[in-house]
Parts: sequence; C-alpha cells; structure tokens
Amino acid sequence: MKKKNFVTLIMSVIGGILFALGMCMALLPEWGVMKNGIVTGAVGVVILLAVVPVRRKMEGRPMIALNGKAIGTALLGILGAIVFGVGMCMVMVWNMLVPGIVVGIIGIVLLLCLIPVIKGLE
Repeated sequence: MKKKNFVTLIMSVIGGILFALGMCMALLPEWGVMKNGIVTGAVGVVILLAVVPVRRKMEGRPMIALNGKAIGTALLGILGAIVFGVGMCMVMVWNMLVPGIVVGIIGIVLLLCLIPVIKGLE
C-alpha cells in the first residue's frame, strides 16, 4: 500500500468515526450530550476536510482552484447531503415515513447528479 493511500485511509476512518459518533451523541436525547456531540462531529468534519489538501500535497498536485465549476459542484454536494439528511430526520425523528422516504430519494438523486458533473458523460 502506498503511503498516500495509507494516510488517506487513516484520516478518513478517524474523521468518519468521530463524525458518526458526534451525530449519535447529538441526535440521541437519551445520552444527554448534545453539545459534546456537536463538538465531536465538528472535529470529525475538519479531519475529513483536511484529507483533500493532505492527499493532493502527497500526490504533488496543486491545491484546488476555486472556479465556478468547483463552487457549483460543492454546493450541489452540500444541497444533496442536506436534503438526504432532512429525509432521514423526517423518517427517524419526526415519524413521517412516506414523505421522509421521498425527500431522501430526492437527496440521493441530487448526490447521484454529482457523478456526471464531476466525471462528465461519454
């Protein structure tokens, strides 16, 4: 395994675990640790966001250029994730099963739209 892949793996696992644990802490009222969960989740997000520049640096590639396509792609990803998350909340927290599934599917479709935007169609 190459060093860049190993570092990416370790950072992604740590960031993903911290983010998931923070989400559980924040969303489960029985635990009573919402503020700690928000902090833990935020640390996980920061680690996950740090993977990109670290990986690009290890590959010897320049940092990401901020242009219209990069900003639009990021906004589409954020919108898709938020819509998907709202659908999950509708099902699991607010007991709105069918509307939550519909909203979640719309979020999945938005996230799937990232593939042709990033890779293009042939």
